[in-house]
Amino acid sequence: MNYFALGAAVLSVVALTGWTPDVKAEPAIPLAKPDAAVRAAPPAAARIGDPKATAKQLFSAASRPAPIESRSIGSYARGCLAGGEPLAADGPSWQVIRLSRNRNWGHPDLIKYMERLAADAPKLAWRGLMVGDMAQPRGGPMPSGHASHQIGLDADIWLLEMPKQRLSKNQREKVSAVSMLREGTRKINPDTWSERHARLIRRAASDRAVARIFVHPTIKQALCDWAKGDRSWLRRIRPWYRHHYHFHVRLSCPKGLAGCTDQAAPPPGDGCGKAMAWWFTEAPWRPAKPGGKKRREMRLSDLPKTCSAVLAAQ
Repeated sequence: MNYFALGAAVLSVVALTGWTPDVKAEPAIPLAKPDAAVRAAPPAAARIGDPKATAKQLFSAASRPAPIESRSIGSYARGCLAGGEPLAADGPSWQVIRLSRNRNWGHPDLIKYMERLAADAPKLAWRGLMVGDMAQPRGGPMPSGHASHQIGLDADIWLLEMPKQRLSKNQREKVSAVSMLREGTRKINPDTWSERHARLIRRAASDRAVARIFVHPTIKQALCDWAKGDRSWLRRIRPWYRHHYHFHVRLSCPKGLAGCTDQAAPPPGDGCGKAMAWWFTEAPWRPAKPGGKKRREMRLSDLPKTCSAVLAAQ
């Protein structure tokens, strides 16, 4: 299937009516139950000329980046990526996981950030990074797992140290991240969480390019309790659901880049103390009421107009 012809076909509709070598033995890596996002099945492939094709179908079908100048377009949860660059599957101190997803793409600023962080990891007694989802080659909505990660400025980094061995492609599909929580609780697990994790996250958040880093509220509280001296980096650590297997880095829009929309800055302060109290009540964890209105699938016309050109570029 010619996916770029697919993009061009949908664009016309909108205009009328928006590695690595295998290793011989499996390494001893602890396994954990994967998040629901990892288990989610991708949608059916979009049909050429189908005006009902969803944005996630169209952007996930693009296997190569748009060959135009690098730009992050729109907002983190409603946008796309032009001129995306790949993070190499292997670096001196990183390995990319789930290569079959083809989500190791980003704006050049994100690639440079990941390389900086990976280079510093061994200095923190952390062998190297296990890199999860970044963005698709042309950004945009993904078929599973994320509402954001659309403009090439987001990256998931597992809270699991890179193994000594280089994992094979097959191993990278099967290995699972490890939770920092005691099973069935919202309490930190001292058997998996360590000061080395805290040092890595502090280093990740101290880079000037970072807008915020999402972690589970329990991890945020552990960092609040651990931090001494300069606590300014804690402002960029934001508590959010599910992030107990990995931390989610979000960079600010590159300076002077028109068309890229930053998220509002975090509130002043370190975000500890009273700011964390709500997360340790039952209110955030109550199940959603059944029968709620189902969100409409995002279409190409819901994204910035420039994303149509990004999708169709050849």
